[in-house]
Amino acid sequence: RPPMTNILLLTTSPRGEASQSTRIASTLVDSLVEAHPGARVVTRDLDRTPLPHIGESFVTAQGLAPEARSEEQRSAIALSDELIAELQGADIVVIASAMINFGITSTLKAWIDYVTRARVTFRYSETGVPEGLLHGKKVYLVNARGGLYADEPMRAINFQDAYLRHTLGFIGLTDLELIPVEGLLMGPETAEKALAEAAAQARSAGLRHAA
Repeated sequence: RPPMTNILLLTTSPRGEASQSTRIASTLVDSLVEAHPGARVVTRDLDRTPLPHIGESFVTAQGLAPEARSEEQRSAIALSDELIAELQGADIVVIASAMINFGITSTLKAWIDYVTRARVTFRYSETGVPEGLLHGKKVYLVNARGGLYADEPMRAINFQDAYLRHTLGFIGLTDLELIPVEGLLMGPETAEKALAEAAAQARSAGLRHAA
């Protein structure tokens, strides 16, 4: 009997039920579950349940021994530990990301700040070369935006794709597949075409993952 597949779904859009990134990501997860019967899905809605921004307690606690931490510092590290454990336990990670002001949502940024931890999810070698410590995971990025940012000239200000690729790669998540949902605010025809293409790509990606 093959081991159970664990899927982590992160949703981030402030549009709630109207979110197209969440809709396409859900299509992808449904397809993944179809390809992996019995898969366990952990969903973290970062918009409905936002994480507190990191602060002094979290930053200071990382340099202290556990017994030297204050209650606030222990709480901040415990939240980070929980989020990292979810990520470490996932075989497949699906991130539904809405573009806000050319980048990612602040809620997704907060999650990244908690899971990017020295000596836990990355480290530096003796020569100062960074090494990601998370391996063997497939990551799907469902990146939705109102305009067309995949190609020039707008790609130069598409900090959503570039930031996620670099930051996730920094902690070892280098097996990334992007499912763009573009042009959602460029008229009904463009939006409808973008959603149909993204949904088809999501279904195909999910089923292909079983191969």
